[in-house]
Amino acid sequence: MESTEVESDILRRVRTLLRELDGHHPACQCNRGMLRWTLHKKIDQNPSNSSVLVRILVKELERAERGDFRHYIIPLLHTLMYTLIKAPCISEELCGRVYDFCKKLLTLPKPFCTIGLDYAIRLKMERTTPGMLYQRMVISEQSLKSDPYPYQEKIFIFADPDLLSEAICNALVTDMEAAQVSQSPQACMCYVITHALQAALGEGCNSTSLKRSLQDMPMSDVEHWFGQVVTAVECAGGQGSTGRSQHTARMEKIYHDVLSSCPAGDAPLGGLQGTPLPNPSFSFHLWTEDDQLWKELVLFIRPLSHTCEPSCLSQDLDNFEIPDIVSDCECCQQSRFSVLSTDSGIERDLPAAPEEPFSPCSTETEQSRLQRKGGIKKKPSPLEGVAFLQAGCNGPGVKSPAKPKRKPGIPPEPPAPLQRLHTARIVLLGDDRILGRLAQAYHSLRKRETRRVFLTPRLNLQFYYIPVVTGQPDTLAAADHAATGQEDLCEVARYLGRADPWYESNINTLCHVIPKLATMPSSPSKHLVTDLFITDVIAYYVRMGIQPVCFQVYAVKVFFSDSVQEPAEDVFLTELHTQVQDSIPHRELSMTKRKMTLDGPGIDLTVTYRKVVLSSRVKELAVSLRSTGLVMKTIPADEAEDLVCLNVNITEIVKINNLSGRSFSAVANRLKTRYIQIRSTEQRPFTVCLDKDSRRTYRNVISVEVSPCLEPSYCLQKTRAMKFSLPETEDVGLVKYMPKSLLLPINTFAGTIQ
Repeated sequence: MESTEVESDILRRVRTLLRELDGHHPACQCNRGMLRWTLHKKIDQNPSNSSVLVRILVKELERAERGDFRHYIIPLLHTLMYTLIKAPCISEELCGRVYDFCKKLLTLPKPFCTIGLDYAIRLKMERTTPGMLYQRMVISEQSLKSDPYPYQEKIFIFADPDLLSEAICNALVTDMEAAQVSQSPQACMCYVITHALQAALGEGCNSTSLKRSLQDMPMSDVEHWFGQVVTAVECAGGQGSTGRSQHTARMEKIYHDVLSSCPAGDAPLGGLQGTPLPNPSFSFHLWTEDDQLWKELVLFIRPLSHTCEPSCLSQDLDNFEIPDIVSDCECCQQSRFSVLSTDSGIERDLPAAPEEPFSPCSTETEQSRLQRKGGIKKKPSPLEGVAFLQAGCNGPGVKSPAKPKRKPGIPPEPPAPLQRLHTARIVLLGDDRILGRLAQAYHSLRKRETRRVFLTPRLNLQFYYIPVVTGQPDTLAAADHAATGQEDLCEVARYLGRADPWYESNINTLCHVIPKLATMPSSPSKHLVTDLFITDVIAYYVRMGIQPVCFQVYAVKVFFSDSVQEPAEDVFLTELHTQVQDSIPHRELSMTKRKMTLDGPGIDLTVTYRKVVLSSRVKELAVSLRSTGLVMKTIPADEAEDLVCLNVNITEIVKINNLSGRSFSAVANRLKTRYIQIRSTEQRPFTVCLDKDSRRTYRNVISVEVSPCLEPSYCLQKTRAMKFSLPETEDVGLVKYMPKSLLLPINTFAGTIQ
């Protein structure tokens, strides 16, 4: 009877979760997302109910597939997989049903087939080797030392101190520190050992005795058994389904050896007990420097604690060197890395080769040779020196820097390919303005990688976005889409919420929950109320958010009224706004007033653009008008609008002659384009603001050119192709297979559902 009540309660919670996706849940918008969190928390309190929840979720998935409820599939599948990863033991029959359902998704369009394929691959590994998904997640997230599985992950949370208050930042840091208090390496290793043995042995594992034995062990013994378990699991995963029985026998031997090595006394045989899934390794950063993102990623790959001696220089980067042709690429006009050479170029300073006999020289000959005076040696910054980038990059998949002598006649060994052993998950907290800074940093990073490839072959880079604004909880409600200016700062979040309902339920709800966390009183009850809700949701997002939504980054070139001043080049992601400049020199003030009286407010502009048409034919148009300003938006306002283009709204001033005299009215002109140029014909300046960020405002502008930002590597390859072949308008060779535009991927749970 009790099991029936538990099953009914879980089914009721799951059905309530589905009603929330339909928007029929009566709860306040700010409380959305709590249902999923409370459901997982309930299972964590009683892990033996994991199988009950998985069985219910499988039934609901099958019902959603039969009916017209496709928008339920991805949220239910993410909930199921998260439960299955944390579950102490799931039967083979239940795993098989989930696996068969994921294979059925391969017949559906994206993103269903993509997510189904990814989860089918994971489930196949889990069926072969129970506990592998949990083990790999903990090892990578906690950066535990493991030769069989050397992958590492880290979550970088970036917040702009100019956009978020100090109280919010302090509250987030406190919450994250509290989430990682009990996450020592030894504790995480014990979690991996316990979960792997439980998953392999099921009811035959006495979890109480096992945990007690591991707690009494010294660190060296825990590391030993951790290595044994990881090796056993990874080896079984490589053998396929044929090694399932051998894996069980090997894990049973490890289990008995652990218990015998440290007697735990008489412990009652209990049922399956849950093993906590520790939160990932977080690091919180206030974004104060433009190149801070690149610096943190380099330090993640190559910590400062490692030595950077020249003798340790890795030669693998030489295979990724870009020749000097980069300097001819228009999009890459940025200073290159400087290599400090120890070779003076003077023959006398060269060391004598051991193979050649040393020929003595007379004193006169020695003194007649060039002498070099002592100079000042510049000590490069550890983050800027090439030695820092190249040193210590040896590891699994990286060739050793030492070059052993090879025998003549034997061809040299090809260098081992670099492996992406590191994954950096960048979580942005803020509004559209911090995404604009991210677009700048990402473009700069791609340009660096074009000149000297270092991060790209070693690092998986993933971006996540959590909107945070201050205001009332209902400012992001669907009924207020045309409301306050505060809401205009969350266009990207609203677009992602429309594209992915699960993102809307779980992530957009944090928009006002995080500021509330900062205002809560610091008392023992605070932690009871929050229970690390923010940290848990961020961990769920980065673990299950695997589908990117790609946003086009746009390049802008700004020309100034002062001809001496060089044009400025920048990028933006969401919006470009122009406005007539207020500050006018005194000598032009009277002439300007006379002009405004005759022609109305604003300035005369010439707008040249390429019209976007469904046939994709290029149609260039040019118009002249008088305007007070314009706004270019890149985020579609309508979810049905899928054209990747700029939506330009120009406020045109129209002169009207009537009996009462001359008057002026403002008319909104709308156009769609990918390439546009705006020029002030009367040389009166205007201001340009990028991504709604007042810190990125250009003044005294007379002309602006906007176009899709090109991928720097594409520019490089196209320049090389044009140098070694006849100039052609079509992309030839390798260029036509490379991504042309620079896209910024932001991960969600489902991507864009078709």
